[in-house]
Amino acid sequence: MDEFDIAILGAGMAGASLAAECAPHARVLLVEAEDTPGYHTTGRSAAFWDEIYGGPAVVPLTLASGDYLAGHGFLQPRGSLVIGRAEDRAALEAFVADYSALGARVDLIDRAGMDALVPGLRAPWCLGAWQPGCADIDVAGLHQHYLALARRTGSVVRLRARVDELARDGSGWRLAWRGGQARAAIVVNAAGAWADDIARLAGARPLGIAPLRRTITQLRVDPPVPATLPLTFGLAGDFYFKPSGDRLWLSPHDETPDVAHDVAPEEIDVAVAIDRLEQVVDWRIAAVERRWAGLRSFAPDRAPVYGFDSRVPGLFWFAGQGGFGIQTAPAAARLAAQVLLGLGPDAMTERLDPARYAPARFDMVGAA
Repeated sequence: MDEFDIAILGAGMAGASLAAECAPHARVLLVEAEDTPGYHTTGRSAAFWDEIYGGPAVVPLTLASGDYLAGHGFLQPRGSLVIGRAEDRAALEAFVADYSALGARVDLIDRAGMDALVPGLRAPWCLGAWQPGCADIDVAGLHQHYLALARRTGSVVRLRARVDELARDGSGWRLAWRGGQARAAIVVNAAGAWADDIARLAGARPLGIAPLRRTITQLRVDPPVPATLPLTFGLAGDFYFKPSGDRLWLSPHDETPDVAHDVAPEEIDVAVAIDRLEQVVDWRIAAVERRWAGLRSFAPDRAPVYGFDSRVPGLFWFAGQGGFGIQTAPAAARLAAQVLLGLGPDAMTERLDPARYAPARFDMVGAA
């Protein structure tokens, strides 16, 4: 039976990035249930790096990841715009103030500034919060970068290995899947939407990490999408859209409770997204070309979970990253590896507080 220091369950962005950070210091096994890594959430992301996306717990991780993503060539400048109506002025001003205080660059702009960014806006939309630092992320490139780095530094990757047995074995773990098994001193739960299922398999208490469905559709619109169109959100959080080449990617920003599975889009969610878009811009929708859905998995407080389980020895959580795990991958993986391996902080993580993300925070609130 193969012996490892660390077995990471899940080879999406979370598992791949953590393997890459840990492999120079330990013998790492990366176990993936599907035929290819990143089949679910990572492979279906419309990811972007946006300083103000994700809330106060996520912003520090996003800011700490920016230099790594830019320095390795994974960011393409885009800019983002949050739009509102006249009655939203107070809320937009508070939005700008709150995120500026967290270190993001975000500015209030008027209708003239918005027209220069998003042509065809309908009359009610007259105020915006502009974030020039937002960028598109090369998700596939980043994921492959981490997988290659993990392999190059000694990680072993097992595909089509859905773990169905996970048991304490002396001071470590024995894990098994159809056709294979291994031992590891530490097991990392990086299973995304399946994180609570893995916890149960390990004899740990689930934290209440809930999968939520997010829908995206690709449209051909008239006039064609301008190449300079920013990522555009509604202040109410009820839509976003961004260009992909000369097509438009549109989401109703849905978070529909679901179960962990190979999720598919619902026609009603696509229809809702289109209806909301038509209330924002005067573009004609020429064709609905594609549609897909992915699962975003959140802990009850919507903050990521990084750290050792407080009750089960040798079980480490790296989960609950919502839809933000790609834009925060460099700092999240570096921070988690430092906690897991007992290493001190470095320049990337020195301003991050690992206790903020530890699973022990749920011990006092009676997580489900």
